[in-house]
Amino acid sequence: MEKVILGIDPGTTFMGYGVLKVEDRKAAMVALGVIDLRKYADHYLKLGRIFERVNGIIESYLPDELAIEAPFFGKNVQSMLKLGRAQGVAMAAAIHRQVPITEYAPTKIKMAITGNGNASKEQVAYMLQKMLHIDAGEIGKYLDATDALGAAYCHYLQMGRPETDHKYSSWKDFATKNASRIK
Repeated sequence: MEKVILGIDPGTTFMGYGVLKVEDRKAAMVALGVIDLRKYADHYLKLGRIFERVNGIIESYLPDELAIEAPFFGKNVQSMLKLGRAQGVAMAAAIHRQVPITEYAPTKIKMAITGNGNASKEQVAYMLQKMLHIDAGEIGKYLDATDALGAAYCHYLQMGRPETDHKYSSWKDFATKNASRIK
């Protein structure tokens, strides 16, 4: 069985996306990138561009499912509102193309990838690079893309797999107990 998962990390400056292909229960990266929204001063133009680009990505890769990172709760209400709108527009593009959506909290994604819900973006990128055998040059300078790939990989890990009882006391503890996954 083959499945394509599109992961999205919503943003209003950079929106990350990552595409995974799952074949024979093994995941491989297909694409990784960002939608650069810096040149659009008007927030509504950014939202329109997000809709267009997400539709284009869906058309290009034909994902079976979308895994999207839920906005984290911050202190700035205006930033949260803008981020929520960006996420909503990306979700609307998926709904428009009849792609099922699953939303994941940032801490759940980080926990699934690194074993630490408070891991840094760099730690998530490093673990994905190792687990998916991605060349360092493919990662790029925008960690929004690897966060999106992390959402897709988290979704892959949740597919037909029960929650585990593994508890990790630290990043080192996780790495030690999962050495075979990162070689």
